[in-house]
Parts: sequence; C-alpha cells; structure tokens
Amino acid sequence: MGRCYILSTRCRLFGVARYEKYHVCYGGEEEERKAHYSDMVNKYYDLVTSFYEFGWGESFHFAHRWKGESLRESIKRHEHFLALQLGLKPGQKVLDVGCGIGGPLREIARFSSTSITGLNNNEYQITRGKELNRVAGVDKTCNFVKADFMKMPFPDNSFDAVYAIEATCHAPDAYGCYKEIYRVLKPGQCFAAYEWCMTDSFDPNNQEHQKIKAEIEIGDGLPDIRLTGKCLEALKQAGFEVIWERDLAADSPLPWYLPLDKSHFSLSSFRLTAVGRFFTKNMVRALEFVGLAPKGSQRVQDFLEKAAEGLVAGGKKEIFTPMYFFLARKPH
Repeated sequence: MGRCYILSTRCRLFGVARYEKYHVCYGGEEEERKAHYSDMVNKYYDLVTSFYEFGWGESFHFAHRWKGESLRESIKRHEHFLALQLGLKPGQKVLDVGCGIGGPLREIARFSSTSITGLNNNEYQITRGKELNRVAGVDKTCNFVKADFMKMPFPDNSFDAVYAIEATCHAPDAYGCYKEIYRVLKPGQCFAAYEWCMTDSFDPNNQEHQKIKAEIEIGDGLPDIRLTGKCLEALKQAGFEVIWERDLAADSPLPWYLPLDKSHFSLSSFRLTAVGRFFTKNMVRALEFVGLAPKGSQRVQDFLEKAAEGLVAGGKKEIFTPMYFFLARKPH
C-alpha cells in the first residue's frame, strides 16, 4: 500500500471513548454535541482521516456521477463544477472552508489558476495537507490556516470567492457559520457549497428515519443534520442573495451512495465496496491484535461501517443528501 495509512492512524482507546461519549446510544444530547462541536469534530478527524484517505483518496466527498464514469473522475468533475459556478478567474484569492487534507483545494487551484487558503481546525489534517501541497507543487500559491470556521481569523472582505464541500455540516449553527463566511467575502462575490442535509422526505416522528440520521451523525462527526430548508433560511438570514439551489443527488444518473452499497461491486472504488471493507476490517483487526495498529482502530472501523450503512439507507429512502448545492452572492 506504500505508506500504510492504517498504521499512521492516531486513534487510541482514550480518543475513541472521548469521541463516542458525544453519541451515547446513537445520539446522546444534541445540545451537548453542539456546545462541544469543535472538540467532537477534532476527535473525529484525528480518528478517521487515515481511514478516509485509504478509502477515498485525497478528496473526502460524494459526487454527481454519470454512467461509465469512475468515482475518481466524478469527484474531480464535481469539484470543477463548483469552480465554474463560482466563476473563478486566475489570480483570485479563494477560501476553502473545512478543507480536509486539501484534495479539492489542489484540484480547484490547478483547474482555475487561483490561490486558495484552506481553513481547518484539525492539526493532523493540516500537516498532511501541507505535505501533499508540496508534492503537488501548489505550496507557493495555496496554504492552510488552523482555525474554527465559526470564528475566522481574517479581516472583513478578504476573499474573491468562498466554497465549502460537505464541511459546514459540522457547524453547530448554520447561520453563525454562514454569517462568518459573509463577513470575509468581498461584496458582489459568491459563496457555493455542497451541504449534507435531511430532505423534505425525512419524518422526525419515524423511528427508522431517526435511527438512520443518528447512524450518520455518529459515523461522520456531526452535531446534527439540518433540513435543506433550514440551510436556505440561514443563508438569507446571514444576508446572502441565493442565486440558485438544488439537491443535485436527485439529478445523478447513478446513485451517489453506490460506492458504499453492499450490493454493488466496482474495481475503481474497491476499497469502499463490501468486499474491500471486509478486507480492511479484518486487516485492521489482525494488525491491532499483533500490536502494529493502535488500540481502538477496530472500534473506529466499526463506527465507520455503521455510518456507511446509515448513508446507504438514507440515500435509498431519499431522506438524506450529501449534495444539496447552493450558489449565493453577497450584495454590493
């Protein structure tokens, strides 16, 4: 595998337990998770980043996908689509809110010839991102800033464009997050995002729907999952003019959850398939048993497996989407 991502995972029993306490019995208290979202999300990404990179590559997100298109191709096109919607131009200064290890940042920077700042509150992901920027040759034009996206360390009107890809779902308050984005964006410029949301088909009184929602929350480090309408409302409250918005999952020729569906097999996304996950699970168990993988690795693998089940179930019932897209402008 080259660099062994599983072995580099910084999970420990203490870290796993600290994360799991926010989701006791699939949820714990939502307000508790929101109040300590920064610690919860940091614990989550300390634990799962290496697993994500092993399974997904450098870009940890789903994508609208055409028949005959590989997962990697669809992910790149998904990132290019966002850049085109923003109308990015060479030399512009762009902000990636919740950038992960910077896969989309590097792809969009090369596609649009822009300078991108990745905002992230996780030290491990930033360290990994800087290394990958250097390897990709974009370290002179792209950088990372360690900070909370609810309290950004940038002056007002700093950026020509802002985007977020499946990241601001970690915010405890959509309005507070969007308001900060509004503040640092230049007047007349745009903010685009792919949001994780429950759809209008979600029934909060349906126990099966609630179980699926909770599995996604514990498996993906989320304090809560908002309805699409709540994101739209928060954007407008923050001062944005919404240019257009749509759940792009509804238009995808192939289901967005296909890479995780146990009934599907693909060589292009083998590590995410049921066979690939079975192989990874047993490899992790063996490595942990002989002491080559950190204690707690198997528990991390287990809650990621539950997350995959929740995502597939949410997708099949059309109560959850990872790609509610919107393009919004800050007025002059």
